[in-house]
Amino acid sequence: MTHHNISLKEPKISPFYCAESLTGQDGQARIVLNDELYTLRITRAGKLVLTKGSNQSSGMQVPQ
Repeated sequence: MTHHNISLKEPKISPFYCAESLTGQDGQARIVLNDELYTLRITRAGKLVLTKGSNQSSGMQVPQ
C-alpha cells in the first residue's frame, strides 16, 4: 500500500480589489513599495497603467 503526503490546507488566495474602488473618482491611486511611489490609473480606454514616479517631484510625503 502506498501512502501519499497530501496537504488538506486551503489554497492561498490572492487579495481581490475593484480598480474603481482603488482609484476613486479621479481614476488614480498612489501606491508605495520599498519607499518608491507608483501611480495606478485607469485610461479612457478602460485599461490599467502602473507608472513609477519620484516622490520628490510630486512633493508628496511617502507614508511609513
